[in-house]
Amino acid sequence: MKTTLIIILIVSTSMSVISQENKKLQDSKVDYNSFLEISEEVLEYRQARLVPLDQFLDFAKDTGTILLDTRSESAYNKKHLKGAIHLNFSDFTEKKLAKLIPDKTTRILIYCNNNIDGDTLNFPTKKLPLALNIPTFINLYGYGYKYIYELSSLVPIRDKRLKFIGSEVE
Repeated sequence: MKTTLIIILIVSTSMSVISQENKKLQDSKVDYNSFLEISEEVLEYRQARLVPLDQFLDFAKDTGTILLDTRSESAYNKKHLKGAIHLNFSDFTEKKLAKLIPDKTTRILIYCNNNIDGDTLNFPTKKLPLALNIPTFINLYGYGYKYIYELSSLVPIRDKRLKFIGSEVE
């Protein structure tokens, strides 16, 4: 009888702790399962919006198209594609995105460090699954921007079709 009471007390205490932990998660503004769901939703959608350099550059010529650089402000200031506007990925909020891109039907072009080869100082390669294009695409999509196109090419830094500006540009 004593052993049964101890077991009941331990199970009861454990259930209380688990319940408190679940309550903390419910009170959080972080929802990993929803992130996984939207990531899964974006998976196929994104595939049709991966564009090679020539098409990316043609899109960039269109008025009303935005070339968005979401790397750090420091990286952007040192060297970025000419014509790119900046919003640090960590600063994405509905309000900041709406101020920068008020029309959700605007075509948005994105690129990241992993698209540029041969300049490890200004475009250091990230681990492939951690490239900034992926969370940038998912977040833009999640905020309602559906006309996102991502540079699919790995482009040598010396490719004459690319024009860079910034404090580190010769």
